[in-house]
Amino acid sequence: MRNGFILGIESSCDETAAAVVRAGEQIISNVVFSQIATHQPYGGVVPELASREHLRAIVPVVRKALADAGQTYQSVDAIAVTQGPGLAGALLVGISYAKALAFALDKPLIAVNHLEGHIHAVLLEERRKGNHELRFPVLALVVSGGHTHLYLATHEDNCWSYQNIGHTRDDAAGEAFDKVAKLLALGYPGGPIIDKLSIHGNPHAVQFPPSQLKHKDRNERNIGASNGGPRFDFSYSGIKTAVLRYVETHDLQKSSAERRSALLGMPQGKAEDCLPYCDKRTLDLVASFQRAMVEDLAAKTLAAARAYDAATLFVTGGVAANQELRQKFEQDAANEGVAVYFPSRPLSTDNAAMIAAAAYPKFLSGDFASMEFSAEAGMALK
Repeated sequence: MRNGFILGIESSCDETAAAVVRAGEQIISNVVFSQIATHQPYGGVVPELASREHLRAIVPVVRKALADAGQTYQSVDAIAVTQGPGLAGALLVGISYAKALAFALDKPLIAVNHLEGHIHAVLLEERRKGNHELRFPVLALVVSGGHTHLYLATHEDNCWSYQNIGHTRDDAAGEAFDKVAKLLALGYPGGPIIDKLSIHGNPHAVQFPPSQLKHKDRNERNIGASNGGPRFDFSYSGIKTAVLRYVETHDLQKSSAERRSALLGMPQGKAEDCLPYCDKRTLDLVASFQRAMVEDLAAKTLAAARAYDAATLFVTGGVAANQELRQKFEQDAANEGVAVYFPSRPLSTDNAAMIAAAAYPKFLSGDFASMEFSAEAGMALK
């Protein structure tokens, strides 16, 4: 059925989401229940709390997605759910509920890789605009709080396949943003706050050296792609440590403590709440940190695009909502003659519409999951 309505369910981390998407390109509904308020006091996601919140939210979220779409449990054609990667307990909540629905309704069940969902968020966005033609090969940067990966994507007979040619060896880019924001007492989630505060600082005030990856057992060619090509790995633990050292050597602990006290009890971290409590040196540090992160992500991705002769570039995941990152990629990709596409900001962060969209090719080919499949916290994308 080429106009199939797919109910997507996403619970890989700290958002409980459900959506109905038609034919992999038309969003009929898209509901996201955020857990930011739950995790904000801790400055990051607490897995046990995330699982409990998913249990509380999964049924009303799915019901609302169906109601918003004018659909019923019986009228959808298939059910799709994130299998991994993600937090094991959180994934199991979505998977268990999707299995129960599929069994009770006798509907096909489709297991989706969360990373593939982020890639299909870009495809979903472009199809909504009427753009059904893409030039291959496609290089996809998936960059978020838990992931920083580079994939070469190919497409044949409704099937997508992926080859990993780079990943972070330590912290993901979004994780580095959140940890720096926590260190500076800027609130949670840190990425959007740093993005908005950075326009008030000097991005060249602090010079962060680029990451150096020198381990012989993990260099570009010894762990190269399966076709023998080079790898383009990332590392962000070093810049996180550099920010910590800067805070210590420039006596910024006191201002961070004062900011933490001033912002205590505010319902949700916002840049406009932080700004009055940020001195010039802190704003310069924030702007310089973001500049270094953006330049590293863009430089390595464009180098990979040149090495693999990529014709099209996807930039997706939560960090893809960063304004400076988008501007940098648009400028550099244009200079290279490479087309670059992003999802809209609502589709950049975790959502279920991307899961339903990624499931549609599997729906067409009859690639359904058995009831025996389970969560894979470290699931690879192939």
